Amino acid sequence: MSIPGRGGNDRIEEIILPNVRDLGGFKVRRALPSAQRRMVGPFIFFDQMGPVMFGAGEAEDVRPHPHIGLSTLTYLFDGEMIHRDSAGHKETIRAGEVNWMTAGNGIVHSERFPAAVHTAGGSLFGTQIWVALPKDSEEIAPLFSHHDKAALPIFSDTGVRMTLVAGDGFGTRSPVPVYSDLMYADVHLEAGTRFKVPPDHVERAAYVISGAVGIEGQDGVFPPNQLVVFRPGTEVILIAAEATRLVLIGGEPFPEKRHIYWNFVSSSKERIEAAKADWRARRFPEIAGETEFIPLPPDPVGLRIKD
Repeated sequence: MSIPGRGGNDRIEEIILPNVRDLGGFKVRRALPSAQRRMVGPFIFFDQMGPVMFGAGEAEDVRPHPHIGLSTLTYLFDGEMIHRDSAGHKETIRAGEVNWMTAGNGIVHSERFPAAVHTAGGSLFGTQIWVALPKDSEEIAPLFSHHDKAALPIFSDTGVRMTLVAGDGFGTRSPVPVYSDLMYADVHLEAGTRFKVPPDHVERAAYVISGAVGIEGQDGVFPPNQLVVFRPGTEVILIAAEATRLVLIGGEPFPEKRHIYWNFVSSSKERIEAAKADWRARRFPEIAGETEFIPLPPDPVGLRIKD
């Protein structure tokens, strides 16, 4: 791995190497939150799922679990999953599509593989992101929307093809109903292409999915599986060292801290404690027809809710 120089013209604030976690049946790379950094703009959780190939009988479903105070953004590069939630939504997501679920004051959802994947095997590759809600939206009623590939704006230029998955950027806006200033873009670059990262958002970062990119004015390249956080206010021009796919995220940070415990995000530690008590007592709404659930993890001795 070659790390770009950190001189006086440095455009990089942090380089985050994700932790690898086994979710039972497949691994995820978790870039946010990390020990180095909790958030980029409103993005408080960034998981890369896969890529993984399942054999017959190997795919494991994600059982019902709760959320508060956030929106989940699921975007797949490959494979498919079935979303169900306690607000009555059921939707299959496939490559190039978006599921946007706003938990607000509390929702329960599950993510399961289609029967054909359980029977014959299949694949999964994508990202799941948590976007913290603004303080005045943390307790809104739960909402869900699905967005087909054809509904998402596409930007094309010489050597560049980009899908604006959520938020604002490149002079256009995604139909995903976000609650704060943000951008999530899926970018494909041909080898040698120069690509300017829009300066519209206060905090910005790039996550390399495949290939490698450098930054104009600095030495070295970034290979896959790194979250590169750019210094606010700097001009950032990426140069594709080879054919590259990357995700861009960005947005304005909130004035208040966000706390995170398990699947709960809030500006209030007391609200998280209330959500923990509600899940233990099974006071969250249920998903129709589903009886399984993931128990609240026990609190280790000395555990503090993460700021």
